[in-house]
Amino acid sequence: MTLRIASVTLVVDSYERGLGFYRDVLGLRLVSDLAMGGGKRWVVVEGPSGARLVIAEASDERQRAAIGNQTGGRVGFFIETDDFAGDHQRLKQAGVRFLEEPRHEPYGSVAVFEDPFGNKWDLIEPKTAQS
Repeated sequence: MTLRIASVTLVVDSYERGLGFYRDVLGLRLVSDLAMGGGKRWVVVEGPSGARLVIAEASDERQRAAIGNQTGGRVGFFIETDDFAGDHQRLKQAGVRFLEEPRHEPYGSVAVFEDPFGNKWDLIEPKTAQS
């Protein structure tokens, strides 16, 4: 049997703001946006590698309290690129708030940014065997 993590859920304050960032700014592809009744939707976006985010609108106070703190303040999500400088500049121009200047670590080039909901992400260009 082969198991793999297929999707991760992020709780947001609205489906539209979630799509506005993950699809329109980060450039993830919309896979699904299905009405489920009662105002709920099954909204899924996907990156080129097949990793998926389920965008879930908070439905109660407990979920609203978790928005932006789903990983206890740590970087919890990672976007890999093969053009760090270009994507860093593109995201900055799109209004993405970076929490630090780019740094070059033994594992690659990286900078932490925050999505509109307060979740921390790494934009990272991993070092390859040739780098």
